[in-house]
Amino acid sequence: MDVMDYRRRSQVPRKLFLAAGITALCFIIFRQTSYNSTSQYFSRKEPGITHVLVTGGAGYIGSHASLRLLKDAYRVTIVDNLSRGNLGAVKVLQQLFPEPGRLQFIYADLGDATAVDKIFSENAFDAVMHFAAVAYVGESTAEPLRYYHNITSNTLGIVKAMAAHDVSTLIYSSTCATYGEPEKMPITEVTPQDPINPYGKAKKMAEDIILDFSKTSDMAIMILRYFNVIGSDPEGRLGEAPRPELRDQGRISGACFDAARGIIPGLKVRGVDYKTPDGTCVRDYIDVNDLIDAHVKALARARPSKVGIYNVGTGKGSSVKQFVEACKKATGVDIKVDFLGRRPGDYAEVYSDPSKIIRELNWRARYIDLEESLSIAWRWQKAHRNGYSS
Repeated sequence: MDVMDYRRRSQVPRKLFLAAGITALCFIIFRQTSYNSTSQYFSRKEPGITHVLVTGGAGYIGSHASLRLLKDAYRVTIVDNLSRGNLGAVKVLQQLFPEPGRLQFIYADLGDATAVDKIFSENAFDAVMHFAAVAYVGESTAEPLRYYHNITSNTLGIVKAMAAHDVSTLIYSSTCATYGEPEKMPITEVTPQDPINPYGKAKKMAEDIILDFSKTSDMAIMILRYFNVIGSDPEGRLGEAPRPELRDQGRISGACFDAARGIIPGLKVRGVDYKTPDGTCVRDYIDVNDLIDAHVKALARARPSKVGIYNVGTGKGSSVKQFVEACKKATGVDIKVDFLGRRPGDYAEVYSDPSKIIRELNWRARYIDLEESLSIAWRWQKAHRNGYSS
């Protein structure tokens, strides 16, 4: 579904696109990462080794999660249809962890129930870390059905496959967009959920499926909700590299870096008339390394028949204007800024209260300075001007 949508929008001639696709698949088969050639290491359980399926593991957040899990001696299987992920990120991980039984990559779409069942049948997973999802608010308002299918329906498919194949632990990567625009800040885990855009609604529906299922299952479940993700691997191995056609929909950090590098003429800030101190949206920006640390801690603390729900954030909000100023300092570029009208589906101010996750999982954000996180990400951007192709 996502692949087909991408192909329809691509400006590359059909034959060239098919050739590129065949080349990518040949690479995957050569590396023995197709689920048709599952390694014996991944098809059996081993004492002392936890095998984690990372959906969307070729994406920005999922690749960082895979890196951390591999560093912590987990066995990792990445499933991604590469509609938004990067095969280059997978190659980096394969080069870092080439030993047999450490990492495999499966090219598949979670919307394909037959493929999903085959993946679960041929692999002995202990846990699933579910990141795979389209995740742009503006795009969700323009293509709501795509979001309900990709997020809600695909999550249902994952949960059904886990139940059918006795996979005992689910870490669901959700969003604070499920809360909508609460009357009171900061957001706690008991703040009423009232999403205002299809992205948030689709994620809430997925959460509801998981929570309803938990009442009839002994599965260990953790749900993590968070907002805007920034930063990258401090050692410069991974970074954020969205597809060019998604730049207008993507994270503000990517747009800032594109403006600083001259790829786009300037930064477009949408909405300056919100009821906030400077008129721009206020968000809780979380560094990707802190976010993944929360997911790994959640995995370690997950218990049968228990459900944990946690907000993952710094506990403070920063406005878009403050973010832009931090980006200017991090890059050393006086980025041109154009102020435009509001983007459909956005909300004025949202930031989380992380007290519960601090108390119960012993997690706390370490990267609380925007400029520090952006400086680390900027180093990767400068070294990879063409993303993973450079």
